[in-house]
Amino acid sequence: MTTKPEIDVVEQKENNQLRRSLSNRHVQLIAIGGAIGTGLFMGSGKSIHVAGPSIMVVYAIVGFMLYFVMRAMGELLLFNLNYKSFQDFAADILGPWAGFVVGWTYWLCWVVLGMADIIAIMDYWNFWVDSKAWSIVLAVAVMLLLLVMNLLSVRLFGELEFWFVIIKLLAIAALVVVAIVMIVTGFQHDGVSASVTHIWSHGGIFPTGFTGFIGGFQLAIFAFVGIELVGTTAAETKNPKVTLPKAINSIPVRVLLFYVVALAAIMCITPWDRVDPEHSPFVGLFNLIGLVAAASIMNFVVLTSAASSCNSGVYSTSRMLYGLSHKKMATRAFGKVSSHGVPWPGLILTVAMIVGSLVLTASGSVMRAFTIITTVSSVLFLCVWAIILACYIVYLRRFPEAHASSSYKMPGAKVMPWIVLAFFVFILVALTQDPDTAIAEAVTPIWFIALFIAWRRIRGRVVRDDAAAAAIIESTDGEKVS
Repeated sequence: MTTKPEIDVVEQKENNQLRRSLSNRHVQLIAIGGAIGTGLFMGSGKSIHVAGPSIMVVYAIVGFMLYFVMRAMGELLLFNLNYKSFQDFAADILGPWAGFVVGWTYWLCWVVLGMADIIAIMDYWNFWVDSKAWSIVLAVAVMLLLLVMNLLSVRLFGELEFWFVIIKLLAIAALVVVAIVMIVTGFQHDGVSASVTHIWSHGGIFPTGFTGFIGGFQLAIFAFVGIELVGTTAAETKNPKVTLPKAINSIPVRVLLFYVVALAAIMCITPWDRVDPEHSPFVGLFNLIGLVAAASIMNFVVLTSAASSCNSGVYSTSRMLYGLSHKKMATRAFGKVSSHGVPWPGLILTVAMIVGSLVLTASGSVMRAFTIITTVSSVLFLCVWAIILACYIVYLRRFPEAHASSSYKMPGAKVMPWIVLAFFVFILVALTQDPDTAIAEAVTPIWFIALFIAWRRIRGRVVRDDAAAAAIIESTDGEKVS
């Protein structure tokens, strides 16, 4: 199979190469961080309010479906280790247009997600300072700190994300342990005792009916955005053949422990119909038992969770812009790297756009702004996941022998991609059922229209450069890279 070789040609010529500095522990924790985001810490209150205990079923279903997206991505990345991310195999398998759409859409995904995260960061700061102006200043300070850390080296990004995720895991573990203690001791608040029976004794598992259950998918899908982040680390991962499968295989366990168990713990303490949809239930639980210091610690944890998500976004978007630049699908400036191997122009652009989004909080509800932005992000991520599955379907048809000999085959390879794609259509329909999410979903086609227009303007240049790069490799090595 002939891959798109122009990336390597340009990198060798200009020495603008990414470096394999991320170790196994970095990638494992980055994958966990992708599966545990702001959607769990900030959005779980509203999702519980909408769906009741059935939200646990919702999270389990979404996690199950996305596991197959990850398995498809993993098999494709290991099929050709020249692929630096899913943007590369999209361009190679479906055509340059797919690389263009995936690259720019994934960039926008994380910019929009970063906007949601910085709104969350501002809201978390407000827990302490109680001033919108100061909350905005502190949120900007967090973003500037992340920018500096990312500019220094990719290994420092890995270390920062490693400790961010450790904090998130400790927070979830603490929440579950405290909930168990409260259940065992019969803790009471507002005349209600903590009990496992709250999960089914307040209207059953599906207290809000089918409508509420469907509504849960609108919110739950956002909690999983970023789960594919490990697929952008392929070019900077040591021993990807071992590291990537380990990271992907652990996803089902993460979903069970970090989402289902954590949400069950919250609802065992506070019945689902008493959970405040406007605030993080993680912070609320510790406030509930009068541990102000513990509540502040948990608020710090959810703040670092949002910062972690932003950190991941800043990292991944800069790599996407780097790849687009070397495919002649973005300005050459984004293809530059610093002396530490960091693609710095993309980092600066992304941070500037995320910080600029704080104007959205000037008026109206923070949670409403959060909901609208996260819906746009969710729809864009669905598009990226769908293209990954489309690549896999074509790969199966075009290279059956590669699939047969793969050491990391996707389970149910012939059926599951179609089932997951049908599930994505269901999610898009579900998003139309709420006014806020429907508005956000209605505006996202504008982005794809803009991409179509942009692609028509640059496609001739991309094809010519692609052919030229292939010719250079043939004349240098005597054969094409395969």
